[in-house]
Amino acid sequence: MVSNSLKEGTQNAPHRALYHALGLTEEEISKPLVGIVSSYNEIVPGHMNIDKIVDAVKLGVAMAGGTPIVFPAIAVCDGIAMGHRGMKYSLVTRDLIADSTEAMTLAHGFDALVMVPNCDKNVPGLLMAAARVNIPTVFVSGGPMLAGHIDGKKTSFSSISEAVGEYNAGKITEEKLREYECKTCPTCGSCSGMYTANSMNCLTEALGMGLAGNGTIPAVYSSRIELAKHAGMAVMELIKKDIRPRDIMTKEAFYNALTVDMALGCSTNSMLHIPAIAHECDIEINLDIANDISSRTPNLCHLAPAGRTYIEELDEAGGVYAVMNELTKKDLINKNCMTVTGRTIGENIEGCINKNHDVIRPLENPYSETGGIAVLRGNLAPDGSVVKRSAVAPEMLVHEGPARVFECEEDAQAAINAGKINPGDVVVIRYEGPKGGPGMREMLNPTSAIMGMGLGSSVALITDGRFSGATRGACIGHVSPEAASGGMIGIVEEGDIISINIPENKLELKVDEAEIERRMKAFVPKTKELSGYLKRYASLVSSGAKGAILN
Repeated sequence: MVSNSLKEGTQNAPHRALYHALGLTEEEISKPLVGIVSSYNEIVPGHMNIDKIVDAVKLGVAMAGGTPIVFPAIAVCDGIAMGHRGMKYSLVTRDLIADSTEAMTLAHGFDALVMVPNCDKNVPGLLMAAARVNIPTVFVSGGPMLAGHIDGKKTSFSSISEAVGEYNAGKITEEKLREYECKTCPTCGSCSGMYTANSMNCLTEALGMGLAGNGTIPAVYSSRIELAKHAGMAVMELIKKDIRPRDIMTKEAFYNALTVDMALGCSTNSMLHIPAIAHECDIEINLDIANDISSRTPNLCHLAPAGRTYIEELDEAGGVYAVMNELTKKDLINKNCMTVTGRTIGENIEGCINKNHDVIRPLENPYSETGGIAVLRGNLAPDGSVVKRSAVAPEMLVHEGPARVFECEEDAQAAINAGKINPGDVVVIRYEGPKGGPGMREMLNPTSAIMGMGLGSSVALITDGRFSGATRGACIGHVSPEAASGGMIGIVEEGDIISINIPENKLELKVDEAEIERRMKAFVPKTKELSGYLKRYASLVSSGAKGAILN
């Protein structure tokens, strides 16, 4: 055990004295020390129940012969951070989480970890840390929120965001908006659609780092507590078998995760996080690999915001394992990958049937023959850009229109709210990338306003920033290179024609080559006065096309 080097022998008597100061008995000190990384806080709705999950994990570890010791990880609620400077601090926490968890783990000589995350950057940050420290690790999340109900229909966080646009357009009353406000998010848990948090929690199952149901069992179900106890027990088995994260998170496992990502129609943010996690495992996952997997993976699910089904229904239909089992019909899943159960993916998913063909389409009847996410390239995004293809209206898969150019999210939001965006327009929001933002803000507010005002089938939006998993429509993010790094998005002018062709994976600025050359020669990217962590982050961060990893 790693911890023996801190616990055994006379030279370690000072360490043991401090363990006794914690109230640990000699029996507890002699056992494997399992760090329980708790993301509990009282500001993130997805984390307010994590104290109960952590208590259950501790019981599981203790029942299986380990000594559980809790330490914290931070987490930002993207919904609360949305639409103001707080969103600059969302993506950047991914690296703070990874760094601080690495520091706590290695400083204290833990033998194993159970990660208890839930919301957007918290999950990938802890996956990155797991890869770095490479000691036996299991993930168990706080679980998804139940859907809300208004007028006999289910709702999620995107519902309230779009309701604001409907109110601004005069389509609903203030009383109805208030009803959405009070009923959209009815329980604790990660917001109930296939947004980033639920996407990443589902992908822990596909990667092999979480037990069955980790991504889908609702936060308020008692089976979530049972799952947490089993996670605590499972990590003790991993210690005995010496199965570590890098034994599980192999290249083939990442390909499995990308395949499930495409079948589920996950958040575009997965195209930032999967490459970043793989990077920590010394594995390169680029956008070309993602497009190749997307080209042969059918999209089987249209969960909110792409459709009208929710995570709780995916759970009832058989969950992630049922989706993976469906994909094995075309040999799209590598069944030999190891998992935290100590068994292979193939062994785990055997017999996991699809119980609801309306929630999980059979392989022979998919929503589309290609995956839920597409990577677009062209002169406007030579290094790539990302769109959630499964959430785009059919009439917007191919679109050409005049650019409406804005230097930040706030300016675009003001123009949308003022009714200055017209059918056919292509809204361009720049200087919101990893370096230029900095922090690559999620922009749910402008996309929701466009949808709420009835422009979702006629207006596109492109940005070097990113979108919430709750975004739907022809919204293309991660445009790389970004404006702050001299990318062509920085020279787009008002009225320029932009061509979007999602089936052909193209994003083009329809301006004469000589004019483009003239503009690029004269282009000097704008800079911002920065301080504190954002200044340091902007100086180190890479392109969104590379996962916004820190160099």
